[in-house]
Amino acid sequence: MNILLTGVSRGLGLEIAKIILEKGWRVYGISRSKTEQIDELKRKYSETFLWMQYDLENSKDVREKIFKHFITFKNPIHGFVNNAATAYDDLITNLDLDHLEKMFHVNVFTPMLITKYVIRQMLLHNVKGSIVHISSISAHTGYKGLAMYASTKAALEAFSKTTAREWGERGIRSNALVAGFMDTDMSSTLSEEQKERIYKRTSLREATDVRSVASTIAFLLSEEAKSITGQNIFVDNGTI
Repeated sequence: MNILLTGVSRGLGLEIAKIILEKGWRVYGISRSKTEQIDELKRKYSETFLWMQYDLENSKDVREKIFKHFITFKNPIHGFVNNAATAYDDLITNLDLDHLEKMFHVNVFTPMLITKYVIRQMLLHNVKGSIVHISSISAHTGYKGLAMYASTKAALEAFSKTTAREWGERGIRSNALVAGFMDTDMSSTLSEEQKERIYKRTSLREATDVRSVASTIAFLLSEEAKSITGQNIFVDNGTI
């Protein structure tokens, strides 16, 4: 199985990559920056981990750089995990258009374009593939300062559901994994008080486990989940 994974350099993306590679699948990993963890994966999985540096703010070169030169059209893609994201947190009354546009390029526009070419690659190779978009519980439960970020995740959920409807007859599945707040780099700007306030809104009263989220994503990519599509799968410690 060949899996395209964005945001592979740290946090959830890194954990997803490890689980997939442990299964013996090949990962085409993309991230904006190169980290020590990337080098470690390249050493440990020299045959099955391929990496490319690419900033998802650049929507225009997706086909040329990612599909033509990195993956190449001769290689089938069996799964795509849209994990990379950037967070722009602020009150709505302070909304800045430049920051909003940058976030939508990274979180929505470029992932949509990648999905377009992933589906084309699946059709070219007659693959019944799986697409997983990483969403956020903030798209379902209001959090102060996250209106703009939550809107990007809500857009992905709508896009994923219609993708499932549009391409299901060709065996292509699409789901959104709605993740709760995890203790990753993206949440590192939050104070301990803010984190505790968020965790108290969950049934388990703690951060969502990264490994649990990553394992669920691997399941959704697998044949064991072949009848699951068009869904929002919540892995959020029971946010109520």
